Amino acid sequence: MADMTSEKLLQRAYDMGLLDGSQMDGVWSELGSRDAPMDSMVSTLLRKELLTNYQVDRLMRGERTGFFYGRYRTLYLVGTGSFARVYRSVLEPDGRVFAVKVLRKRYRDSIGELEQFLREGRVGLELRHPNVVPIYEVEGDPRNPYMVMEFVEGQTLRDMVKIRGKLSPDIALSLLTDVVAGLAYAAEKGITHRDLKMSNVLVSSVGRAKLVDFGLAAAADLNSDKLADCPNARAIDYAALERGTGVRKDDIRSDLFFAGCLMYNMVTGKPPLFETKDRLQRLSISRFHNITPLSQLAPDLPPIVGALINRAMDLDPQKRFANPADMLRECRLVGKRLEAGELTTEPDVDRTATAAPSAPDVSASSELEGADRTVLVVESKVEMQDVLRDLLKKRGYKVLIMRDPKRASQRFMDDPKVAHALVISTLGLEEQAVEAFNAFATAKNTGDVPAILLVGEGHSALARAAKFDGRHIMLRMPLKVRQLRSALVQLLKASATA
Repeated sequence: MADMTSEKLLQRAYDMGLLDGSQMDGVWSELGSRDAPMDSMVSTLLRKELLTNYQVDRLMRGERTGFFYGRYRTLYLVGTGSFARVYRSVLEPDGRVFAVKVLRKRYRDSIGELEQFLREGRVGLELRHPNVVPIYEVEGDPRNPYMVMEFVEGQTLRDMVKIRGKLSPDIALSLLTDVVAGLAYAAEKGITHRDLKMSNVLVSSVGRAKLVDFGLAAAADLNSDKLADCPNARAIDYAALERGTGVRKDDIRSDLFFAGCLMYNMVTGKPPLFETKDRLQRLSISRFHNITPLSQLAPDLPPIVGALINRAMDLDPQKRFANPADMLRECRLVGKRLEAGELTTEPDVDRTATAAPSAPDVSASSELEGADRTVLVVESKVEMQDVLRDLLKKRGYKVLIMRDPKRASQRFMDDPKVAHALVISTLGLEEQAVEAFNAFATAKNTGDVPAILLVGEGHSALARAAKFDGRHIMLRMPLKVRQLRSALVQLLKASATA
């Protein structure tokens, strides 16, 4: 607003319930004058975290709504979809963070769109699973419909792949397993997803995949004219697949086809179905027949992974997995085979994220490769400390053992030459180990020091949150002695010649 002043802005924030009297007094006290420039007022409000940029912008425009949804104070916009906007919000007065999803205004007068939105909310109220984003509250007032969900710190799968280009097979498979686990749980309750796409999978900061947007109305019962007007592109894809393959609407195997599409996209960096905004083209089954074979885009993909994707995406529904539980069993089996080292040829883009670089031979007859070298081991389990100490000392290394990753980081801060390499294990430390590993790899004074993250069985989700490069790698446990020795030799050799 052109006539907005600092005093008017602060009063408007008070009127909207964004500030209380004591907070207003504190701002005036700091500014020292009610004639303070607008930029000083805004800077003070933002610095003191009394308001967010989103709130300031709305106040400046004279908006009187959108600051609260029920008891939830809106902080800022985090996502926009076809039907709704999602905001990071806090519950008054305890300050807990939630995501509030609000139906866009243009759909509130449509009974069908409003009911679909509320159906999603009602479905979400029933679902409680580690791989499904829970919904806690649904408000059905057509003037202001919203739902309250868990706020997942992380990113969408679409953004993750966009940033990385493509994912290594083991990371992609772990994420797919999470997705299918969520589908299997929902299927037990008679619920299908019907909107499975990259943007509807959230990847948390610890690498766990979670599904959002269950409950999409089945679009297969719409005629072609209505489908052409449907604003949700994936709903059209589901209908096209089911019509083109001769199955009933809401076939449970349709979700599995699009789960396969997620995996295809993760390992190739490209969507299997060509993108088009023409909704009638999306209804054509020819899009499904023109998918580029995996072997052309990912020739180094392990055959067992390729077979899993191809089965999920088979256009003959009878050749797909029968249900999510069936696919989940196969995902877990393939995951175990990959961890065991079977068929582990991987794309160069992510080789360091799954295995140590190729290393010189370190046979039992080799001279002590660790002579004059010190390794700092961070491990909380005493028995594992003993194993690693004995293993490394036998090869000539001086071994320092610490239980606390923060203390280990401080040792390197105090003396970057305290050790030639770091080995840190997730067995007992779990997330703390990954956080310490990432901090070590990115810190200015330790970023050049080689480090190995030992990842325990069942900790694949933790590994996805780790930051790997040529000097900072991962080894999976159970660990072979030769693997650790070879990795250390190669890393230390590269470090010495850098």
